[in-house]
Amino acid sequence: MTRVQDVYPDNKVILREVGLRDGLQLVKKFPSTAAKQRWIRDEYAAGVRNFEVGSFLPAKTFPQFADVRDIVQTVASLPGAYGIALALNERGVNEALASGVAEVATVVSATEEHSQANANRSRESAIANVKRLCELRDASAHRPVVNAAISMALGCSIVGPVDPNEVLRLTEKLYEAGVDMVAIADTVGYAGPKQVGELTKGAVRIAGSKPVCVHLHDTRGMGIANASAALDAGARVLDGSLGGLGGCPFAPGATGNVVFEDLVFLCESKGFPTGIDLEKLIAVRAILRAEMPGETLYGGLARAGLPCGTAAKAA
Repeated sequence: MTRVQDVYPDNKVILREVGLRDGLQLVKKFPSTAAKQRWIRDEYAAGVRNFEVGSFLPAKTFPQFADVRDIVQTVASLPGAYGIALALNERGVNEALASGVAEVATVVSATEEHSQANANRSRESAIANVKRLCELRDASAHRPVVNAAISMALGCSIVGPVDPNEVLRLTEKLYEAGVDMVAIADTVGYAGPKQVGELTKGAVRIAGSKPVCVHLHDTRGMGIANASAALDAGARVLDGSLGGLGGCPFAPGATGNVVFEDLVFLCESKGFPTGIDLEKLIAVRAILRAEMPGETLYGGLARAGLPCGTAAKAA
């Protein structure tokens, strides 16, 4: 079994909690290190195993991730848990590798316009950076999984509609560069189930035996419907954040990521066991309410509860 198969077993749905990174990127107040550690441990007790823990970005600019090394170690101390950290340049990659994090994530824009505006570089330069990341991974002691997300893959905040064939071309380039997984990201929540399903199907075909992740935002209320379409199209790795925490700087006023608790319920209802206890998971929201009382938490399951007669404990 390879390292990738260890983290992302074949034919099993893996749900990743991205609230600790993507969910905190825009908040004005963020949880203390101790509260983040409780968040992780309580979700772990509920059955969650994959956590995006933060970014290796300058602490002065992103103080919410200044403790990323401590959070990496918290996840690493839990048997069978895997941490994911974002790195956007070689300095960040080297820091991520030194931390021992199980997975390093990075980002490439789907459109040239967004790549220039967001990262001040071309997409080809971004792919070259990804290739360099993979070379550094290969030379490292623990060889973490490398995941490259294609942001704005289903609609761009600058140019609007995105050609799916261009996203698939980038998918091929990223796997050729050496990544272990590509994530298709609807960064600003433009798409509906038809577009998500078709693009996911194409990415899965290109990936072959490698995993494909789908990262969704609930900007226009399509998050769960889109997640269902992604599952039907063959994606087996999905991102969500507790309480739908998050947002995107390119979509002012938008809600955040697809709600993690609702995503668990969706998977179970479709016959994909997650191993996550929903009542325990919903209870973790109390940490967010206490630490960030000004943040809105979303979620149909937390509001309405489990249907009568439905077991909270997942298979």
